[in-house]
Amino acid sequence: MAPEPGRSERICCAPVADHALSAGEAHDLAAVLAALADPVRLRIFSIIASQEEICSCNLEEPLDKSQPTISHHTRKLAAAGLIVGEKRGRWTWWRAVPEQLVALGTALSLAEPVEG
Repeated sequence: MAPEPGRSERICCAPVADHALSAGEAHDLAAVLAALADPVRLRIFSIIASQEEICSCNLEEPLDKSQPTISHHTRKLAAAGLIVGEKRGRWTWWRAVPEQLVALGTALSLAEPVEG
């Protein structure tokens, strides 16, 4: 049977696009991964995600970074939607966004192999 006009015949297997991210998903995921690409931000995120919430004042010692540096990195993580903060007095208390954790895990999980 000849392929329909404008469509090519499959040669041997399912197209890669069957499990690929959409353009929008790729754009969103790239922004998240860019935020996590910095080692300091990755460490900050891992600390915040491991706690219910944490004060930015408690990030200085484990990271050996100044408060302005921590503020810079937490702003980037918040802009990417990975964390949310609540100002209490002069400090900000940070929490990981659970939906982002799930979305990140789903996007990074390996698809089931296609039997062939």
